[in-house]
Amino acid sequence: MPMAEHAAANPEKIATIMAGSGQSLSYGEMNERSIRLAHHLRASGLGPGDVVALFMENHIRYHEVYWAAVRSGMYLCAVNKFLTAEEVAYIVNDSGAKAIVTSAGMAGIAEDLLPEIGACPMRLMVDGVVSGYESYEDVIAAQPTDPLGDEPRGDFMGYSSGTTGRPKGIQRPLSGEGFDQPSMLDHLVGQLYGAGPESIYLSPAPLYHAAPLGFTAAIHSLGGTNVIMEKFDAVASLRLIEKHRITHSQWVPTMFIRMLKLDAADRAGHDLSSHKVAIHAAAPCPTDVKRQMIDWWGPMIHEYYGGSELNGLTVCNSEQWLAHPGTVGIPILGVLQICNEAGVELAVGETGSIFFERDEMPFQYHGDPEKTAAATHPKHPFWTKLGDVGYLDEDGFLHLTDRESFMIISGGVNIYPQEIEDCIVMHEKVADVAVFGVPNPDFGEEVKAVVQAAPGTAPSDDLAAEILAYAQEHLAHYKVPRSIDFEAELPRLDTGKLYKRLLKDRYWEDKSSGIA
Repeated sequence: MPMAEHAAANPEKIATIMAGSGQSLSYGEMNERSIRLAHHLRASGLGPGDVVALFMENHIRYHEVYWAAVRSGMYLCAVNKFLTAEEVAYIVNDSGAKAIVTSAGMAGIAEDLLPEIGACPMRLMVDGVVSGYESYEDVIAAQPTDPLGDEPRGDFMGYSSGTTGRPKGIQRPLSGEGFDQPSMLDHLVGQLYGAGPESIYLSPAPLYHAAPLGFTAAIHSLGGTNVIMEKFDAVASLRLIEKHRITHSQWVPTMFIRMLKLDAADRAGHDLSSHKVAIHAAAPCPTDVKRQMIDWWGPMIHEYYGGSELNGLTVCNSEQWLAHPGTVGIPILGVLQICNEAGVELAVGETGSIFFERDEMPFQYHGDPEKTAAATHPKHPFWTKLGDVGYLDEDGFLHLTDRESFMIISGGVNIYPQEIEDCIVMHEKVADVAVFGVPNPDFGEEVKAVVQAAPGTAPSDDLAAEILAYAQEHLAHYKVPRSIDFEAELPRLDTGKLYKRLLKDRYWEDKSSGIA
């Protein structure tokens, strides 16, 4: 049942709760406000296929803007709230957005980007206005509450994180279906995870990221309630599960790690009995972390692997993972193909680039045919990749090894940083770690680890030696970092995305061989 039908059947039901402020929005309110904004978009000349940019912190208004765009046949481009004005302007201009909705909380950057977005005529601001923006509240108050005469279904248009250059928009073809038809993700969330009208879903991540926005929208389509955290906090997450009787949730591995490193009293002091399904994705999860989470929460943890491109999807439950430790599952969308650098298919157990085979091209990178071509198999036009490396085991389960761009080649040997990071992060004095290759005059590259020490632990030569000794106990000698540096905090977003390039570039300045 689409969101609008839930609003008609049960308008007073709460659709969204903001975890920190306690603000809530009913289905009736969300539906009506999204209709009003949809009318304003159409009246301003926007139509199906146009782009609406949303530059906002996790906010009670977020989903009504999303639904306004989707019910108008438009693309909703959610912009990372941590970007600079220059970076936001690039995305607004590159996407061809004709409207931007932001908030008073982002006013400083919103003002700074105005001179750069002259081609985006509609600019709305929530919770107040600054020069150059109209009041969102005033604009929608003047619009009718009857739905548009036609409501073709729009879609989300995400931008890559830009870890290897300028981010690019991921544009999937519009389905041509009406807004009253459920999306593929609606079906998946309902069928795979048993979500429905009684579900209460905890979302601890930023909504500008595709998975939190997509899954929370699916919960609305299924008639459940979303509890949205303004910012992730490990202890607060456990409190919220107890307070709101959370049934479903979604996480990234760094969140698991932070929860596992809580004091025993914090971990054990909350009633988590309502919690039936915990989903995780976005980054590979260290095997020891996953096993500890299953031990703590029980076999309720589900994992999936895929991207905003929706070129393919794998899934696994706890039982499957325990039988195939480290797997990210078996495919339910697309056929997996593992290929070498020449595009030749590899045998079971051999590591190579991960391709999904489909019957048609599922996406394109907006305005960048070269990047689209680079993600496409050289001989098979409907085989596409996300840039990950991995292998299939004998039962057809996929195992991720690392990103193609992060692989270290030292003396002709391929070394995958993820395995090393998964080891080091389990050290009790390590909060976070990034591993990558740095220049070596003899071997081309050598392994470097940059560590964020755990709270209360001071970086020192002795700590570096202790971490290296720990790595030597658990890793082959050629995988052990040659050296360790310390940073007060690694450049990682709450989505789990690590901006590793920001660290690597410091070590490759003035080096002709460089790395992406």
